[in-house]
Amino acid sequence: MWPICHNLRRRLESTEAIMRPQEMGSVAKQVQQLDQVVIRFAGDSGDGMQLTGDRFTQETASFGNDLSTLPNFPAEIRAPAGTLPGVSSFQLHFADHDILTPGDTPHVLVAMNPAALRANVADLEAGATIIVDTHDFTGRNLTRAGYAENPLEDGSLDRFHVHAFDLTGLTVASVKQFGLSRKDAARAKNMFSLGMLSWLYGRPVDSTRSFLEQRFANAPDIRDANLAAFNAGWNFGETTEGFAVSYQIKPAPMRSGRYRNITGNLALSYGLVAASVRSGLPLFLGAYPITPASDILHELSKHKRFGVVTFQAEDEIAGIGAALGASYGGSLGVTTTSGPGISLKSETVGLAVSLELPLVVVDVQRGGPSTGLPTKTEQADLLQAMFGRNGEAPVAIVAPQSPGDCFDAALEAARIAVTYRTPVLLLSDGYLANGSEPWLLPDVETLATIEPNFADKPNHETETGDHSFWPYQRDPQTLARAWAIPGTPGLEHRIGGLEKADGHGNISYEPANHDLMVRTRQAKIDRIADTIPALEVDDPHGDAAMLILGWGSTYGPIGSACRRLRQQGMQVAQAHLRHLNPFPSNLGEVLRAYDTVVVPEMNLGQLSLLVRAKYLVDVVSYNQVRGQPFSASELEDVFTTTLKEMHS
Repeated sequence: MWPICHNLRRRLESTEAIMRPQEMGSVAKQVQQLDQVVIRFAGDSGDGMQLTGDRFTQETASFGNDLSTLPNFPAEIRAPAGTLPGVSSFQLHFADHDILTPGDTPHVLVAMNPAALRANVADLEAGATIIVDTHDFTGRNLTRAGYAENPLEDGSLDRFHVHAFDLTGLTVASVKQFGLSRKDAARAKNMFSLGMLSWLYGRPVDSTRSFLEQRFANAPDIRDANLAAFNAGWNFGETTEGFAVSYQIKPAPMRSGRYRNITGNLALSYGLVAASVRSGLPLFLGAYPITPASDILHELSKHKRFGVVTFQAEDEIAGIGAALGASYGGSLGVTTTSGPGISLKSETVGLAVSLELPLVVVDVQRGGPSTGLPTKTEQADLLQAMFGRNGEAPVAIVAPQSPGDCFDAALEAARIAVTYRTPVLLLSDGYLANGSEPWLLPDVETLATIEPNFADKPNHETETGDHSFWPYQRDPQTLARAWAIPGTPGLEHRIGGLEKADGHGNISYEPANHDLMVRTRQAKIDRIADTIPALEVDDPHGDAAMLILGWGSTYGPIGSACRRLRQQGMQVAQAHLRHLNPFPSNLGEVLRAYDTVVVPEMNLGQLSLLVRAKYLVDVVSYNQVRGQPFSASELEDVFTTTLKEMHS
């Protein structure tokens, strides 16, 4: 585990050198202090907006601000250039204080073409700043984006502060010396924009320079052109009369320690590697690439030095079959996918329930059904995780609440799977997977040890005094069956999908035995509640009448909305579930302590359904399935309305 954390610590090292105005041979401008900013970069999917946003995020992380990001990808791989379906965006919220979401509405929109402007301008409030590249505002491109008139000239943007520059032309001029074609030269406009925004918000720049030098080390002309465009963008911001003011956002106070910016998929990958190290089990990932889970496969394939084996299978069924086989052989078997893949894997998940073997199944949820919205977020797979198999086939379910929390959720999923010999469904989603936040590197020594407790000797004595191995002999505390590595002398056994007799594990069709095994498998899942924490409630004054109950990625928007209500003097309590099957043992007690329970979900009320059925509490369900996360202001309005109705 130490090498991976050491790696993270090295990546965390921040650059202290910040480019000064005098280094650029320019005059100083007024600097205005802000407490937070939300910026959205938007352009064609080929304009490098994700890279621009990621680099600005890395600069911001090294500066020490708290931050949260929201990348937004086109659903089509090759949408026509200049059209609304082809717009890609990256939103970043950074502040000098603790924040929980990527922000409700951008304060600044950087639009690289007419389609990017049209697709995003409706999200802006009056007074927002728009920085727009005018180069592509031709009649043809305006029509392609759905504009009848040029919005830069017809007065439709008068309620905003608009800075219109020919960023593409400025970029081409700045890299002319490198002899690139005009098309290749124009591709550096994202670095020009990044340099300009880095000046505007006082970001450190050495990390971006180093990144460009490394990324294009084998293409000197491209490397030098991007560096020149980046520096030219910084110079332009410093010298142009278009910007009279630059802005400063001070670092946020944080717990002492080393941090790095991390996405949910990366944190989840590291959590799986950590679980492998802390359990002593080799990690095997069997997976088929699928958006938005593919990054986990890509990342884990880099960690062979930890004994990680990755298998890119030909399909979803082969991926989980290989993972389950690896678990049978004594490895930590993992498979990653999204909702459509869970549908295909369901039979093998049921087999794992019958075999009672550890298996971690990661579902990075996306909009459905079927192919649905591949690049958009949703949390509508909860009922599928609970019941999406034939027969009584219970599994454990955990869900992370933030990108960084994906690390801890992966560790917890592995702990439950290994300890209780059960499949565990880990429900992340596209919002967490692609979003990022500062992550405090964990103290390696504090990570819990996971004990596989392999069987190493026969566990049953016959009436004649002989000893044999019974694969379904159970631990009296956890009800987990004995796990023996195949080939261990004296522990030969067989398992399979047909019902087994309790204890010795021979095939059994006896009705009473089947009833016993079904109830035992359910009881094993129920006992997981004995080793998970009680549900914590955030109720500052202890006298709130309304509880907001959430799960998964709704944590940030719910928490931000609750903060706003409390600042207005309203009392509201918040609780967030990590464990969805089984629920924490005190959940019923918590629910009954409040007059009203509100459950916001990015589905049509799946957790609400489960809570009503189990605890007979008539919760208030608030739902949306737009492929986008909740905004804090949206939930603030919902909670305020509910509070008023309670007191009317």
